[in-house]
Amino acid sequence: MKNRKRLVSILSGVMAAIMLLTLLLSILPTHASAASSSEIRKQINQLKKEKAELKEKIDDVKDQYQQNENEIADIIARKNVIDQEVQLLSEQITNMNDQLSAYNLLIADKQDELDNAEGLYDQLNEENKVRVRTMEEEGELSYWEVLFKANSFSDLLDRLNMVEEIAASDNRRLKQLSDAADAVEVAQVDLQEEKAEMEETKKELDAAQEEMNAKRKEAEDLLQELLSKADDLEALEAEFQAMDEEFLKEIATKEEEYSAAKQAEWEAYMATYVPPTTAGAGESIDKPASGGTGGTAVGGGWVRPCSYTSITSPFGNRVSPTTGASTYHQGVDLDTGTGWPVVAAKAGRVTVAGYGNAAGNYVKIDHGDGVSSIYMHLSNYCVSAGQMVSAGQQIGTTGATGVATGDHLHFGISVNGVYVNPCNYVAL
Repeated sequence: MKNRKRLVSILSGVMAAIMLLTLLLSILPTHASAASSSEIRKQINQLKKEKAELKEKIDDVKDQYQQNENEIADIIARKNVIDQEVQLLSEQITNMNDQLSAYNLLIADKQDELDNAEGLYDQLNEENKVRVRTMEEEGELSYWEVLFKANSFSDLLDRLNMVEEIAASDNRRLKQLSDAADAVEVAQVDLQEEKAEMEETKKELDAAQEEMNAKRKEAEDLLQELLSKADDLEALEAEFQAMDEEFLKEIATKEEEYSAAKQAEWEAYMATYVPPTTAGAGESIDKPASGGTGGTAVGGGWVRPCSYTSITSPFGNRVSPTTGASTYHQGVDLDTGTGWPVVAAKAGRVTVAGYGNAAGNYVKIDHGDGVSSIYMHLSNYCVSAGQMVSAGQQIGTTGATGVATGDHLHFGISVNGVYVNPCNYVAL
């Protein structure tokens, strides 16, 4: 029940995501010219956020699917045990039925023996009565005949002994028959009691089998429910994957629109742009630019770090241009070609010449008095840590290593560990 509620919740989330995606796509501009590059970047970031949320839902569905698979395996194992128990109970019940049939035969045989013994007893008893009565009626033997036909006292005793022996013999036969009938009756009672016990045991086995059948039916129903849920989860994951692909396509389209918008903005900017100086890479600049927002001018000796076509991202707050990039820019991005020379903006000692996940190939120079400069996303560098460099000395070439959307130089200046606006020191 809990899993079912969770699945319903996910399905509701899917429908909401689909509606949100539909709404989002409907309000996005159709042509790059309809929105600025910053607006398109916001749209891209929103799409990436929705895509990340969708990824969480996909992972959640996969977790549920794995949990469902584990539950299916457990149910199958339980069902196999129940099937084995039902099979054993069925075999026991079959054996009980065979024993009951045997008991019925034995009881029937004992009943026949009892009937025969009782019938023979009654027959002998009746014959004995008839014989004595006939002898008396025909005068063949009577107590008077025993008394008055005796020739002597000795003969009288013999005659009395004969009568007693005949009577005793008849009585013994009747007693034996009676004892035999009693034994048969006792055996019959014992068989009836054993049969009753077996019938009671059979009832218990029947009840146990019925309970097992109910459990097996419950396991089969639950298994079917889990299999149906697995199908639903597979379909849901496929739908999510399709949505994820749509997000990727839309993001790719927006990235193209973003590039086109940036190009259009740059062309519009360059149409009215008046450069503050014609100095190229490495040329001296005696006076820092005005209007910066981070730091104080520290004097001359600074040179432009490279030739460039435009400042694509100024110092300060901004919309992150790509995943992994900062929203507060601690330098300026100078748009360049690939492999353009990069020089030290001021004399100093190289403290870092290496690679960072975000910065790519980069060089950092200590100029003294707590002032340092940094040069990121180089295609390569030609200095090493500890090396002294002079202003205008080449330290590397431009590129797009690390987190970058294209070839450019990220140029930054820090004072006592705090990044300041480079435009306060170098006229860019």
